[in-house]
Amino acid sequence: MTPSNASLPRRLGAMLYDGLLVLAVLFMATLPFVAVRGGEPVEPENTVYQLTMLGVVYVFFVFFWTRGGQTLGMRSWRLRLETADGRLPSFTTASLRFVAALVSLLPFGLGFLWQLWDKDQLTWHDRASGTRLVYYPKS
Repeated sequence: MTPSNASLPRRLGAMLYDGLLVLAVLFMATLPFVAVRGGEPVEPENTVYQLTMLGVVYVFFVFFWTRGGQTLGMRSWRLRLETADGRLPSFTTASLRFVAALVSLLPFGLGFLWQLWDKDQLTWHDRASGTRLVYYPKS
């Protein structure tokens, strides 16, 4: 079978899996903040904490996207992030995709749901970054 653009359910499955992994990483990244406070919880409105957590999520996704085109969740669902010509995204392209994906989430996930109406099954962040999420079925 030939590769095709990933379906919305497959994307959501990979997002759920990656979400669990990211939560574990964020938990580990929170530990130094708690340690500095002597075991007291971190206030959610702490700007340094918020920016650090956003930075951790950014590094997680951009690292995996530029190194192999796949996060662990994407690998499980046989998805790969590619540019229009089938290559791995550059650091700049992956960064643009990350920011565009955040924008896609803001209006109740409309940027992701857009895939249901798009003629090429692409999301807002696929279009904005010139990338696509490809499904590679088992041979």
